[in-house]
Amino acid sequence: MLLFVEYPKCSTCRKAKKWLDEMGVVYEDRHIVEQNPDEEELKNWHQRSGLPFKKFINTSGILYRELKLKDKLSTMSEKEQYKLLASNGMLIKRPLLIGDDFVLTGFKEQEWQEKGIYD
Repeated sequence: MLLFVEYPKCSTCRKAKKWLDEMGVVYEDRHIVEQNPDEEELKNWHQRSGLPFKKFINTSGILYRELKLKDKLSTMSEKEQYKLLASNGMLIKRPLLIGDDFVLTGFKEQEWQEKGIYD
């Protein structure tokens, strides 16, 4: 079963969810603020994704700017970075789509299609 981690008010999340539904994809839905991923989940997803850590950060969010994370993240340890993201779901890039052998951040239709998740 796929895990779809979203913030329901996010337009990109709504677009991704609509796409999943249109493709007939079965998934578990998780609200990123109400059920924020913990440090271990984030570490696991990051390692499984093969993506740079920055791809897990919502760099366009208000909180990112308020906390001045552009300058701070590079000086933080990996553990500190996971702890920070686990402290508030609004810091995490969304939506996330987690499968057995992949983790996708953000919604790029072509990238999601290439995973063949609706076959």
